Amino acid sequence: MTEAVLIDMFSTENNGRKHSIEPLLRRAMTIVGEQCAVEDLSVYIMYCQTFGCDTNDARDSFLHALRCFQGLKRRIELVSNASVAATLYTIKQKLDQKNASVVKIILPLQRKAAMQVYVNSLFTEVYTIGFEILSMDSGDNNLQPSVGQHCESDSLTGQQLDLIKSDIHMHLGSLRANGEFTILKSSLIPDTTFIHGFSTRTGGISYLPNLESLNLFSSPKRKDPEAVVAENVRRLAKAVGFNPERFHLLKAAHGNDVWIMGKTEPDSYDGIVANQKGVTIAAPGADCIPLLFSDPVKKAYGAAHSGWKGTLLGVAMATVNAMVSEFGCSKKDVLIALGPSIGPCCFTLSQEEAIAFHTIDPKCVQRFESPTPSIDLRKATRILLERGGIPGENIQDHLTLCTSCHPDLFFSHHRDGPNFGTQIGFISVRN
Repeated sequence: MTEAVLIDMFSTENNGRKHSIEPLLRRAMTIVGEQCAVEDLSVYIMYCQTFGCDTNDARDSFLHALRCFQGLKRRIELVSNASVAATLYTIKQKLDQKNASVVKIILPLQRKAAMQVYVNSLFTEVYTIGFEILSMDSGDNNLQPSVGQHCESDSLTGQQLDLIKSDIHMHLGSLRANGEFTILKSSLIPDTTFIHGFSTRTGGISYLPNLESLNLFSSPKRKDPEAVVAENVRRLAKAVGFNPERFHLLKAAHGNDVWIMGKTEPDSYDGIVANQKGVTIAAPGADCIPLLFSDPVKKAYGAAHSGWKGTLLGVAMATVNAMVSEFGCSKKDVLIALGPSIGPCCFTLSQEEAIAFHTIDPKCVQRFESPTPSIDLRKATRILLERGGIPGENIQDHLTLCTSCHPDLFFSHHRDGPNFGTQIGFISVRN
């Protein structure tokens, strides 16, 4: 596992002053030399680029101090910017290029609380990050480990937290998007009444190969943090015209539970229905089917996430039934669009698991005699919807290109593995 050390020298009172930098850096590099035995360890030093000190003088001071540590044979890189968020995010990109997920941050005590907020916002649980306190007293060589410790004097005010959040938001908002937005829309759902569409993978700021660029889902088990996903959502919202502050992505669990917006939100659910203007709901999909439901008569709408388990459990009809029972919708008025998902060309199950789809209709299974038959989730979904009372002409599934077959357009768990990105289907009623 690749490891790295980050030395936080961002405090403004130390930048550009050799007499302050050198003793602090000496003690920081002592930690690196004595406690970090990894031969190819990467060391990053972050410092402020502006705030009243001359950039060249500050850099020269650091370089002068670093000459003392050339014998450590470490790869040491200075990373500077006027913004902590910009500096730390640049370092994160360097860590990801080297696949470094174990990071020790050496920093003064008064910086720990702020740095913890930055780390929580820009990293996920995929990374193992520890903190080590760097004494600010040049005559004190006692280095105090602080991993997991909480210091009351190290807390932040509400104003400080707001400044950190603003710093992160401003930096991520300044990043250049990778590609243009390509939104797939259904010709069934009336554009005059509903804002809707299915996202593809371009137009966002995510940079990791399997997440690039418009990843719209964050998980502790993946490398894209919530702050980056929130910026991707904000950009999508601006492009298509919905309010990102009133955006709800359902909490998929591969079941058939449906949340009626306005009632108590459950911990997990695979369908969501609403009739509120200005509220955008969305379903994720990275092989599973994102479905969008609309009733132009009642101005009600819904979204559902349907993987193979959810398909068998009937999540699509459960979402329709919730619209009927809660908003008085008629099945003949409900229009349904199936978004991009994995096709039978790429999706297989064991023969035992495939029996349930064969029972729905033999056409849902290809090569049934094979140990791993191919499954057509879209055909199964359409059949179940029509049996539930939805007219066939009210179902549109020709948008459903295979996500696994089109890496230029879509994310795919099947194709990309566990650190995969996610597209969504989204819908709201126009104000």
